[in-house]
Amino acid sequence: MLAPDDAPHSGTIGDDARNRGVASPARQRKIIHIDMDAFYASVEQRDDPELRGKPVAVGGSRERGVVAAASYEARKFGVRSAMPSVTAKRKCPGLIFVKPRFDAYKEASRQIRAIFARHTPIIEPLSLDEAYLDVTENPRGVASATRIAEEIRAAIRDETGLTASAGVSYNKFLAKLASDHRKPDGLFVITPSMGPAFVETLPVGKFHGVGPATTRKMNSLGIETGLDLKARTLPFLQRHFGKAGSYYYWIARGMDERPVRADRIRKSIGAENTFFEDIFTFDAARAALEPIVAKVWRHCETARIRGRTVTLKVKFSDFHQITRGHTGASRIATQAELERLALALLGAVFPTRKGIRLLGVTLSSLDAERLKSGDQLNLKF
Repeated sequence: MLAPDDAPHSGTIGDDARNRGVASPARQRKIIHIDMDAFYASVEQRDDPELRGKPVAVGGSRERGVVAAASYEARKFGVRSAMPSVTAKRKCPGLIFVKPRFDAYKEASRQIRAIFARHTPIIEPLSLDEAYLDVTENPRGVASATRIAEEIRAAIRDETGLTASAGVSYNKFLAKLASDHRKPDGLFVITPSMGPAFVETLPVGKFHGVGPATTRKMNSLGIETGLDLKARTLPFLQRHFGKAGSYYYWIARGMDERPVRADRIRKSIGAENTFFEDIFTFDAARAALEPIVAKVWRHCETARIRGRTVTLKVKFSDFHQITRGHTGASRIATQAELERLALALLGAVFPTRKGIRLLGVTLSSLDAERLKSGDQLNLKF
C-alpha cells in the first residue's frame, strides 16, 4: 500500500503551486472518499444467503423496468445500473431480479454515517452509499488519513457486514479517483507527489465530472488522456466547455479547491416510480402519480421544507423522456396544492400514443432558510 503524505494542513492551493502545477505542501487538506461496493445488491446478498455469489439485479424484472443496481457477479456479464432489464437479462441469462427495499438501504446508510461521524464532523454525503470526509482535523487527533480510512472500512465491515472502497488524497477530485482505483473492497492513496502524474495517465472518461457526452467532445478535440487535457490552454478549454473549462484545466493538474461541505444546500426533493406495465390513460397515470406526490410531501413535512417549483418527469416506453414545470409566486403550502399542480402538468401530456413507463415529481426553488445537507434527495420506489 502506498504511504500517504500526512502532515496536517488547512486548505487551498497557493499561487506558486499553480505556476508549478503541483499542490502546495504547506496547505494540504486530508480528504477521504468512501464508496460502498454495489450497495443495494450487497445489502440484498447480506440479508439473503441464497443470493450470495450469484448475479443479482436490484429493480426491474425479467420483462421490463430498469436495473437500479447490480452485484459484482452480474457486472462481470456487463450488467450495469440504469440498463433496461431486457438488455440485462440478455447479457446474463442467470440474472436474479430483486425488488428494492429502500428502508433497508436507508438503515444501512444510517449506520455507515454514524461510523463516519466518529471520525469527523465534516461529512458531505453524495447519496446513500457515498460521501466525502475531511479529516484534516479530527476528534481523535489521528495524524494519518490512511489510518482513518482503514478504521472506517473495518468498522463498516464489522458493524454492517458490508464492504466499502476508500480513496485518500489532498483534494476531492483525487480522492474520488482513488476510491475507484481499487474497487471493490479496496483502499488507494494518491499523495501530493504523485497526484499530477497520476492524472496524466488516465483516460478523461475516468474523471469525475466528465460524462459520456463530454468525453466524446473531448475525444473529438484530440483530448484522450489527462496529459492531453493538461496540454490545452485555459482559454481553449473555456471556449469549448464554457464555465466548466476552468475546472477541467485545474483537475488536469491534480488541483481541486472545492471544500468538503457538510452544509450543502439541497436544491430539490424528488420521487419517481418505474411501472411494471406501461400506462396509456390519464386516469391510470393520475392514480400512479398520487403516491409519488405523497412521498415528496412526506419529506417536505419531515424536513419542514417548502418550494415554489414543481417539475413533472415522464419517460415513455421507448425511453424518450420529457419534463414539464411550473413555478409559482409563492411557496406550495399543502400536499393538495402540489398534487393539483402536478396533475395539471400531467394532463398536458395526454392524449399519448406511447405508453408511459416512469413518472416522477420534483419540488425545487426551496425555502433556503430551512435547507441543510445534501444537494438533492431523490426518492425512488
